[in-house]
This record gives sequence, structure tokens and C-alpha cells, in this order.
Amino acid sequence: MSIHISAQKGEIAKVVLQPGDPLRAQYIAENFLENAKLVSKTRGILFYTGTYKGREISVGASGMGFPSIGIYSYELYTEYDVETIIRIGTCGAYTTDLQLFDILNVENAASESTYAKYAWEIEGDLIPHQGNIFGIINETAAELSLKAKQTNIHSSDIFYRKDPNIPAIATKYNCSAVEMEAFGLFANAKYLGKNAATILTVSDIIPTHENISADEREKALKPMIELALESALKMI
Repeated sequence: MSIHISAQKGEIAKVVLQPGDPLRAQYIAENFLENAKLVSKTRGILFYTGTYKGREISVGASGMGFPSIGIYSYELYTEYDVETIIRIGTCGAYTTDLQLFDILNVENAASESTYAKYAWEIEGDLIPHQGNIFGIINETAAELSLKAKQTNIHSSDIFYRKDPNIPAIATKYNCSAVEMEAFGLFANAKYLGKNAATILTVSDIIPTHENISADEREKALKPMIELALESALKMI
């Protein structure tokens, strides 16, 4: 057991899929894994371990923002010997070059956050994916006839802000979309020498105010979930 995860040693697999929402973790476990077992529910953050095509995989929530994913991913890497974390989530597109339901494989995460600097003395505001899982996701997407766009994204501490314009850092690094966790995950993995990737589904187009309806979200996220699971198989 770690401070924030109550699973016993050996109850979490070497590869973990990490959505933000605990109920999304539950949905993935119940609909995509066989013999899924709830191994932790501390603070309502659910973790499950089961099998996918006969291979053991875990899925567990990260919560929202760098402080939350920073805690959970660190404990997974250090207390449970996890080697690979694939964050799966949604994002808002800064550009109309992206469309609703597009799948993004994050190459670099840019952020104004001080998380990496003060946690691990990692300087700079751009951190890439870690390890070889990024390339595996690209290969797997091609095998599944899915188009996973390789892109930079803006990882923000802020959901609501006064200035409606695209933040300067997103323009600086040509970030096509915004989310709130990848930079923190990549920082932890970089410091610890682990694998980390982020796959996102575009749920909102910020300039046009288009968004995926609540009824569409389950169907919309299925290709991303399957891409993550099929990629995870190659890391086991």
C-alpha cells in the first residue's frame, strides 16, 4: 500500500491506463477487461486490475491537474513498480484544423507550471513523452486503421481564465489543444526513467464552441480506449 493507493503489492500491473475520471476507469474495467478486480478505492479514486486478451493490465484514475496525477503516477511508478502509464483523456482544440472525435498522440507537453522545476529540478517549459510507448501507439494506430495525430499540447493549471485568447505558450510551441495532466506525468516519468504517453480525444473546439454531447462521449472514447489497450499489450 502507498499513501494514496490501497492496493497490495502485486495487485497493480506493470502497465496502467490512467483516465482522469474514476467512473471512466470503472467503465473501462467493466467493459474492456476480463475478471476485473477493484484493488483500490481510497478517496474515491478507483483502480482495477484485470486481463485484456489474456494479459494483465490495470486502469485507474488520475484525478484532475498536475498535483493529482503527480501523486498517483509517482506512487504507481515507485511503490507498485509500474513501468508504463498511458494517460487517456479529452482535450479542447485551439484550432479548427482539428475536429471533434480526433485522436491525438502527444509528442510534447508545454506548460507554464512550476511542477517539474520544483518537484524534480527539471528546467524548461516543454517535456516530451517518455520511453518508446509513443512510437508503439503510432504503429498500433496504423494497424487499427485509426488516425492518431502526433502533436504538441498545452498542459494548463487553469480551466477558467479571464483572457479568452490562446495563451502565449501554446502559440510558442504550436500546441493544437489543451488539457491539464500530461506535463506532470511526463515530468515524473522523466525523473524516474519510466515510460509515459498521453492519448487524447478532442471533445471541444474552443474557437467554434462545438463539443461532444454527454450521450456521444461513451461512443467517442471507445477508439481511444482500444488504441491504448492494444498498445499496452506490446509493453507487457
